[in-house]
Amino acid sequence: MSTEATSPVKRAQSHKGYKNRRRLSRELALQGIYQWQVTGGNARDIGIQLQQVSFFSKADGPYFSDLLQGILEHAADLQTQIQPHLDRQMAELSPVECSILLIGTYEIVYRPEIPCRAIINEAIELAKSYGGTDGHKYVNGVLDKLAARLRAVELQYPPARNKDSS
Repeated sequence: MSTEATSPVKRAQSHKGYKNRRRLSRELALQGIYQWQVTGGNARDIGIQLQQVSFFSKADGPYFSDLLQGILEHAADLQTQIQPHLDRQMAELSPVECSILLIGTYEIVYRPEIPCRAIINEAIELAKSYGGTDGHKYVNGVLDKLAARLRAVELQYPPARNKDSS
């Protein structure tokens, strides 16, 4: 089994069904951040390019735009937030894992209405789909530590259980 990460662009182009609009938005944002890291560019141009993808209409467009623009605008601050929880420099991470960590960190910092357990779970799923063999474990560990520091109060309480779910 290869430990190499799959390019988010190649992977998403072959992806046949998405679980929900927000997840698809995160996958598209992952593609954009990956592209930004590898080739450069700006949020506007990358966003326009990704809006041309055939399955973009299935995504939550405003959420995708918020993620892409927010992450690229705050990239330096997000990297500063992540770095203390890494075992190496951010530049030494694969572009896929780095992109996923940026998405998770952005959501933890700037989207307090989303439970951090849901954010971490979504990041793990992205890493399982697009990252290297054990990338999801690394992403989980880093975001767990970050959430413990930034959302300690939220993590003190068990997640609310929905009475209607089984």
